[in-house]
Amino acid sequence: MYETSDFRNGLKIEYDGIPYVIIEFQHVKPGKGNAFTRTRIKSLLDGRVLQPTFKSGEKVGKPDVEDKTMQYLYADGDSCTFMDTQNYEQVNIPRVNIGDSVAFLKENMDVAVVFWNGRAISVELPRSVNLKITECEPGVRGDTATNATKGATLETGAKIQVPLFIKEGETVRIDTESGKYMERVNS
Repeated sequence: MYETSDFRNGLKIEYDGIPYVIIEFQHVKPGKGNAFTRTRIKSLLDGRVLQPTFKSGEKVGKPDVEDKTMQYLYADGDSCTFMDTQNYEQVNIPRVNIGDSVAFLKENMDVAVVFWNGRAISVELPRSVNLKITECEPGVRGDTATNATKGATLETGAKIQVPLFIKEGETVRIDTESGKYMERVNS
């Protein structure tokens, strides 16, 4: 069991019998009354976001979750297939459970697959990934007065905004949580 004092971003908890991950939390101590904790939690099963409030000292369950490093193989319709590199077992996870992160999955990439009660339910990508730009508009010379950006397509098919100096064929680092350009990577 976890108490509200144990809360931190990324902590997996069980709330109403469903595994959630804490996106953000805030301990509140009002001038009058008891302290409480405001949270935003995301379901590991379907990606739903809730905003429950917990009284100070209230306890929540510890879910039976296990993270396994697996390799992304391919996407097939509405699911993605991952392989355990130790025993070569394969699991399918619905795209809905993976969320927006599916746009940054590259074949043969190692990711953490979350298992709940022995069932694969979601995927946690690394904080950032390096992907190649396959298509982008040419930058216009002289348009650099501010942080101007242009559209670009990554090797995975995802579309992002990049600075004007980025060219087709270059490799860039992408933040997998926000889906934003971080920096150019020398390959």
